[in-house]
Amino acid sequence: MKHNLAQDLEQCALPSALEMMGERWSFLILRGALSGIRHFEEFQSTLGIARNILANRLARLVENGIMVRQPMQCDRRKVEYRLTEKGEGLAPVMIALRQWGERWGCAPTSCQILADRRDGQPIRPITIQAHDGRPLALSELVWQCPDAVMPVVEEPAAAA
Repeated sequence: MKHNLAQDLEQCALPSALEMMGERWSFLILRGALSGIRHFEEFQSTLGIARNILANRLARLVENGIMVRQPMQCDRRKVEYRLTEKGEGLAPVMIALRQWGERWGCAPTSCQILADRRDGQPIRPITIQAHDGRPLALSELVWQCPDAVMPVVEEPAAAA
């Protein structure tokens, strides 16, 4: 049985993941959370986001299990927002997007670099890797289904 690419794309997790995250502000909130911001006021002042939009986006991130809203230990009247394991799983995506933006000049080069806490060395670029750690080019990827293998990129036709 031959697979229908359009039907296979409908079952892709990317649209659902994008819907779960929302839009630009959600990514900026996530960036702040990955950097250690925990409190509503910190998010608001750091991002310069309107309070109603911030409240909406935080609620959406909590609803989707990316962040959790919990009372602070020292003052139960105050709350903090923390990333869940699901939220922390977005770190490679966020780093890859930033590296892509830096590479293609989407913004001025930042004075800050992401480095290994242990030795202070910059991290490597995020790449697509095989199960054994080999970097893979887009042309080396295939979508696999039990009854078909579909290349991600079609091979160019050989010159006759």
